[in-house]
Amino acid sequence: MKKTIAVLFGGCSSEHEISRLSAATVLRNLSRDKYDVLSVGITKSGRWFLTKATPEQVENGEWENHPSNCQAFLTPDRSVHGLFLPASRETVRLDAVIPALHGKNGEDGTVQGLLQLSGIPYVGCAALASAVCMDKAVSHTLLSAAGIGQAKYLWFYSSDYAEQAASVRERIASDLGGYPVFVKPANAGSSVGVSRVERGDDLDAAVAKAAHEDWRVVIEECVTGREVECAVLGNEKPEAALVGEIGASAAFYDYDDKYVNGTSQLFIPARLSQEVIEEIRRTACRAYRLLGCEGLARVDFFVRNETEVILNELNTLPGFTSISMYPKLWEACGVSCPELLDRLLALAFER
Repeated sequence: MKKTIAVLFGGCSSEHEISRLSAATVLRNLSRDKYDVLSVGITKSGRWFLTKATPEQVENGEWENHPSNCQAFLTPDRSVHGLFLPASRETVRLDAVIPALHGKNGEDGTVQGLLQLSGIPYVGCAALASAVCMDKAVSHTLLSAAGIGQAKYLWFYSSDYAEQAASVRERIASDLGGYPVFVKPANAGSSVGVSRVERGDDLDAAVAKAAHEDWRVVIEECVTGREVECAVLGNEKPEAALVGEIGASAAFYDYDDKYVNGTSQLFIPARLSQEVIEEIRRTACRAYRLLGCEGLARVDFFVRNETEVILNELNTLPGFTSISMYPKLWEACGVSCPELLDRLLALAFER
């Protein structure tokens, strides 16, 4: 008997459009022989709709005006185990959910908590791990305590910056080694709100940009080296795929470079020694377990001077677009996108 799988997409997030692209890829690659697939779109204003829109309409945003749309709420009532449709007062039982969501209100543990209350299996990390990995201030602190190499960093509450600006500037000089630095919101993804700051005169504007996305700001040293990514899959016994390298076409691998321009280069496998690649894979799995990840995560690194491995961040719902590294890395390992989705769903049911 086929399982009923709901794909959630959109959401109240600065990454709403990227979520649509990821969802379209997922919808195209889920086997209709194995699953009854439902699409549930969330508008930027937070309205939920069950829709029969095509993957193309999901991708370009036309789904919001589809005539089939009906309100559908994911209810925490475990007797429902799925969606409630208020117009008809019907319920739709779900066997599992794929949250093809990115950023706030999707990747940060909020939707995961709702799914845990509902009792519905879902792809990806649980609420705590999702929240921890999304929060750069928290994840940096935990990884530092475990002795995992990272860029030097500091963080502060954005509301305190006016009073602490002088102190922050001093710490950039003393703790981070001076400019350039990266200024980031503690909670955001796809490089939204991130700035590379070359001189002190530009710091205030970069902090304001980051503060627009989150109430805490992280500043990191600028690491010069190769930017590489590792795809991890599994629950208690995670496995790492090949390591891929990004040749960014911009000053750093920003939102446009990832999703708009399409001009960055990807090298699979990364142009590194096998010894360094294996260290990256081991560190990725160690960090994955340390932060409580399950299902999947993409673990991003820098490699300085060809040998020094520096963990950048973990992404618990990595992109599934046509140019996204996570599915490309598994494809290079012989795992097709349909097979990868099958494995992710199997891990959700296993948990």
